[in-house]
Amino acid sequence: MIDGFRCASCGAFVGLDAVAPWRCPNENGDRRHVLLRMERADVGDPLVSADGDEANPFIRFRRLMAWHAFALAHGMSDAETVQLVRDTNDGFHTTPVTRSSSLSDELGFGPTGGVWVKDETGNVGGSQKARHLMSILLHLRVAESLGLVSWTEPTRPSLAISSCGNAAIAAATLAHAAKWPLDVFIPEWASGLTVSSLESLGARINRCPRRAGDPPGDPTVLRFREAVAKGAIPFSVQGPENALCLDGGRTFGWELGESLGGEGIDAVDALFVQVGGGAFAAAVSRGARETGLRAPLFAVQTEGCAPLARAWSSARDDEVMARHWSEHMRAWESEPRSLADGILDDETYDWVADVIELRTTGGRVVVAREHNVIRASLMAPSISGIDVSPTGAAGLAGLMECRSHIDDDARVVVAFSGVRRD
Repeated sequence: MIDGFRCASCGAFVGLDAVAPWRCPNENGDRRHVLLRMERADVGDPLVSADGDEANPFIRFRRLMAWHAFALAHGMSDAETVQLVRDTNDGFHTTPVTRSSSLSDELGFGPTGGVWVKDETGNVGGSQKARHLMSILLHLRVAESLGLVSWTEPTRPSLAISSCGNAAIAAATLAHAAKWPLDVFIPEWASGLTVSSLESLGARINRCPRRAGDPPGDPTVLRFREAVAKGAIPFSVQGPENALCLDGGRTFGWELGESLGGEGIDAVDALFVQVGGGAFAAAVSRGARETGLRAPLFAVQTEGCAPLARAWSSARDDEVMARHWSEHMRAWESEPRSLADGILDDETYDWVADVIELRTTGGRVVVAREHNVIRASLMAPSISGIDVSPTGAAGLAGLMECRSHIDDDARVVVAFSGVRRD
């Protein structure tokens, strides 16, 4: 289990009994004091605390998670936490990890190696994003039910998120089920099925044109932060906005390690995960290695927007990189472009957590050329039979990019997250 969060910039510690432990108490508003390191209270195999008969990861792994420790610290019983998950959203389930013979053959792998795919497209909201957000929502539900906050259900403050893709759909799906108001901050140009889905789920849509005088960066993030400053709750898949999102993302990695361990696999040669804001890659890698799985993180970006690649190049040997944020991470200067439009964040917000995982696992950043992004978007559904989006298949594009340097007998894992919505 974990006993709290520690700021990568200043070392401040936030215990798990704290209400709303979103950000570092020493943060000055620029989000560069970030709670990234979850301090372990023990060093044993975390999965000894897993409930092996339960499919819902928020029940199965509850004893390893921050929201559960918060609940117990304030007097809630374990049985009550289980019921709280079921009442909040019992739609989560363990997603499959299987060797794809078709993809392995198509990419020329031998019979002892190949491509293992973890398919998240059938989970809540159609992607992994709901895992990140559920850990935040459970913390809120605990605080509300125990009277640790000043509001009750009729007077709940709004949740807020900046996204026009899978994160927004996940947020709206969870908020709708919990009857919680949600403000979604989207680009001025956004349209189509995602926006109509958000409206049907009752989310309040806030279009965000760039205003004269705005600093560099995404205007949807700027408007989101303004809403949070006025009292909205950061319902974000970005760790610097809400550290609890990293906790929920680890469930994906725990499941991966458990599943491969059940096949007798305790090491793979590469774990390919797409990177936009960066929380997914950091959380999956952390969770996987906590199970004992050795899996070098291959963090995949596109050539049309690769701020993490630039930061990894300069920060890999900087032991205090979070204190030198602007030296390593800055907004992508040109207009981000790629078919994998869900990972076009002009800044990798969780880059510090990503670099920690890249260092720890001996991984690397892969920049996929656009022709491989397109090829992966076509191959993933047609060859594997999984209806994954171009963004969700970006990990496969990364594998294609470096396939010539990977042995035919290598074992690699690719995350498929994000169902195709066209």
